[in-house]
Amino acid sequence: MEGEVAVRSSIVKVDFYAPPLGPRDAARLAEIARDVGFDGFLVSETSHDPFVSLGAAAQVSGALELGTAVAVAFARSPMVTAMAAWDLATSTRFMLGLGTQISAHIRGRFSAEWSDPIERMRDYVASVRDIWDVWQHGGRMNHRGRFYRFTLMTPFFSPGPISDPDVPVWLAGVGPRSLALAAEIADGFHVHPFHTVPYVDQVVLPALGDRPQVASSVLCATGNSSSEIRDATRFVRSQIAFYASTPAYRRVLELHGWDMGPALTSLSKRGEWDAMAELVTDEMVDEVAVVAPIDELGGRLRERYRGRLDRIGVYPAVSLDERDWSRVIDAIRG
Repeated sequence: MEGEVAVRSSIVKVDFYAPPLGPRDAARLAEIARDVGFDGFLVSETSHDPFVSLGAAAQVSGALELGTAVAVAFARSPMVTAMAAWDLATSTRFMLGLGTQISAHIRGRFSAEWSDPIERMRDYVASVRDIWDVWQHGGRMNHRGRFYRFTLMTPFFSPGPISDPDVPVWLAGVGPRSLALAAEIADGFHVHPFHTVPYVDQVVLPALGDRPQVASSVLCATGNSSSEIRDATRFVRSQIAFYASTPAYRRVLELHGWDMGPALTSLSKRGEWDAMAELVTDEMVDEVAVVAPIDELGGRLRERYRGRLDRIGVYPAVSLDERDWSRVIDAIRG
């Protein structure tokens, strides 16, 4: 379907993308997100274990869908990931979002194996699903993949069946092979927040076709005053600089002809973070982020992403009054 965009009729769900937090804060924010009217509560893997935080959030989630957006797959055995997701799916509606991370983090931060990340992820997801199938339906554990082998599951170690075993698996990525893999095996795809509408239209959606679902958090600079928006824009500019300094995300720069990638990478290696933000142009901010007062934010997000995303969230998850969040959600849904 190269060149064809899978048009989505509307943004179906609005998600709260939680900032880095531990279990106590996760439960508190999940309760707020539930009461305000968000559809989902998603936690990424940065400075805390997302499964632990979501375990706390599950105690108060109510109708909220919970999910990892995303968890680092290769830092964990598929068995460990399968068990954490299964336990969460027992008590709430859960979406398992997985990402590869990059070689330096997998090897240096997690001391784990890295090789052929696309095919490893294919085997990883197949492993998780095979494990779930044995837990749900019984039978012999016999997954023999290229990277993972699981051949033992005794009744003592099986959590057994659950009422809703169809746990959706979402993948994340930026390259053409990541997109092709998601189109083939995933239930959903997380677009990286460092994106533009042309990138989504010309790269992401043609590669995914009409399957799987597509979600993203969107870099936003908002507030109830010009000073709040100005401060938020400075933060967004620094985030754009950080992401654009990473070679793996350079495809967005290349699509637009922005040539500051190597300079940003060089500055990041020297720790010159303020200088990095200065290289981000107003054009880049306008293309990557949505800058708007809180009264206009929801409508601007709906206008930009309707027909492109099935699920949407605001990044960063700014601290707004609950009434403000309700207005934003209502405006996105139209």
